[in-house]
Amino acid sequence: MGETGLRERKKRRMYEDVSDIAVRLFLAKGFDAVPVAEVAAAAGISKPTLFRYFPVKEDLVLHRIADHETEAARLVAGAGSPVGALRARFLDGLRRNDPVTGLNDHPQVLAFHTLLNSTATLVARQHIYLERSEAALAEALGGTLDARLAAGQIIAVQRILAQDNWRRIVAGERVEEVREDAVLAAERAFGRLERALGDLQGAQEQPGTPDLPG
Repeated sequence: MGETGLRERKKRRMYEDVSDIAVRLFLAKGFDAVPVAEVAAAAGISKPTLFRYFPVKEDLVLHRIADHETEAARLVAGAGSPVGALRARFLDGLRRNDPVTGLNDHPQVLAFHTLLNSTATLVARQHIYLERSEAALAEALGGTLDARLAAGQIIAVQRILAQDNWRRIVAGERVEEVREDAVLAAERAFGRLERALGDLQGAQEQPGTPDLPG
């Protein structure tokens, strides 16, 4: 077990180190201007080795957000209120200035965000990550059509809330100027989701059971 854990830590460290080197190069020169061979050379590894860790160039950047791909699915697993659990997580992210919520004005975070959203291939790759996140969440909610519809709405709400926060930060507002509005918007959006999707879990627990009159 110790050796397995050590290998996993080394592997994760390799991912992080190579990704960090790549992002620094991309920020300095532009994503399209830096070939994969240059990243490999800067990291001190061969190009084939790099591709074993990162099958496509875009993953060198998106590795930083890869952990969030299944986060929503993990949060709702076993949760009494799936939307409630996700709302609590998003609000906690706002309190922590988690970049995933869009509420972060650190220069390096802003530079990374600009890189992500100003490069066509990275934008396209982000959509693949969102689709995977949505699929994982739908499966965690039961895999039904209702679950897939709910997952689509939840992921869209999280994305749009973060985008609105980013838009204001990029326009020059400071985090503390945005925070109150961001919290209110999240509370309102997730509240609407809870009202709209409140019967989703019940439908999973008792499939096919008709609603009874009150």
